[in-house]
Amino acid sequence: MKQTVVPAQYLQIALDLAGRVARGELPEGSRVYGRSIMASEYNVSPETIRRALRLLADMKVVEVKPQSGALVLSADSARRYIENFRDDAGVHALRRRLKDLLEEEEALHRRITETAAALVKGRETFASAHEPFPNYEVPVPKDSPMIGRSIGALKFWQSTGGTVVAIRRGPTVILSPGPYAELYAGDVVVLVGSAAAAEAAHKLLSPD
Repeated sequence: MKQTVVPAQYLQIALDLAGRVARGELPEGSRVYGRSIMASEYNVSPETIRRALRLLADMKVVEVKPQSGALVLSADSARRYIENFRDDAGVHALRRRLKDLLEEEEALHRRITETAAALVKGRETFASAHEPFPNYEVPVPKDSPMIGRSIGALKFWQSTGGTVVAIRRGPTVILSPGPYAELYAGDVVVLVGSAAAAEAAHKLLSPD
């Protein structure tokens, strides 16, 4: 389930106060209500109000005076704060969206691998060029620089476009090996993909 990212309470309150200053509801030179009154208005603790006012003071929207509350300084600064907040929120949203997309890509890759492995499981041979999803066998040379590295570390799918559905190791066949499976000399990687993906896999595993 995707989560909606909500700014901290003091950030929301600072944004609301900046909006009120920008709209003239709290004019320049006016005094902002005491922290206790604002805490009751926003239904938060006085400490949350203090943090919101401190943030606005740093942005020159208000001036906080000990024992006497906060004085509104500048509507222009309030508008700049609002614009900066929106820009930061947009970047945060894009980062969150990128994270979601990467998670979706990983889940899709996992489903492709599982489905392809199920396709391979009951077959007597791995190579079949006439089927819609041909499998290719790519040997791991004894002098391959990729020996000892895992499929995930190699970014096999991203590097080749092929999905590893099995590893043949002598008489043993490891189905759906997963990203942590390491490659050994003499292994045969079985992948589903195009002929170009098989060629890319050969190049990836071959010595320089």
